[in-house]
Amino acid sequence: MSEQNTTKKLQVLLPHWIEHNNNHITEFRKWESEASTGPGQEVALLLGKAISNMEEAGKSLSEALEKIGGPLEGGEGQHHHH
Repeated sequence: MSEQNTTKKLQVLLPHWIEHNNNHITEFRKWESEASTGPGQEVALLLGKAISNMEEAGKSLSEALEKIGGPLEGGEGQHHHH
């Protein structure tokens, strides 16, 4: 794949990955709260650690997107569903 094609592909993929990561963070926060009243504080703390790690990953993904010039215009329709 050429450098230009790689950049265009990443301009489509990175926004999707950022959104997907944010969705996971939201879900993890919900379960962090549930765990604190169920399985216990240790599980909630570990989920909190995972959330922090995912937030850091999101920052790195956003920086990567910024470095390649932002999302591809019209790339929103190229997302796939899980």
